[in-house]
Amino acid sequence: MDEQWSFVGSKKNQRWLFYAWEPRFKRVIAHAFGRRVASTLKKLLQLLKPYSFSYFCTDDWKPYKRYLPEGIHVASKRFTQGIERNNLTLRIRLKRLARRTICFSRSEELHDKVIGEFISRNYYQRI
Repeated sequence: MDEQWSFVGSKKNQRWLFYAWEPRFKRVIAHAFGRRVASTLKKLLQLLKPYSFSYFCTDDWKPYKRYLPEGIHVASKRFTQGIERNNLTLRIRLKRLARRTICFSRSEELHDKVIGEFISRNYYQRI
């Protein structure tokens, strides 16, 4: 699991994309948008309830430690190469996620729909 930020309107209005990455199939399996707070992480975890996982790999952000099961949570950069590569791919293909850009959203609704539709088409609807 990982998160990456973008902004809506101005860089002070940050918008975060939280998502779960399945490394064997190289696919996003769930995503959620919001601020970088525990409630956004909870939204993502609700989407992951139907699945069973042998472990979660995340960075060292405190809410991960609090809300993920301790026995199967690995807080390390060692296993996150695939998801970090996907972050870069998303930034290249979606200019709204780039750090320096002239392409940005003016509403949170439009921002979430554009990025959500891209993820849906490229990861959920693969044949």
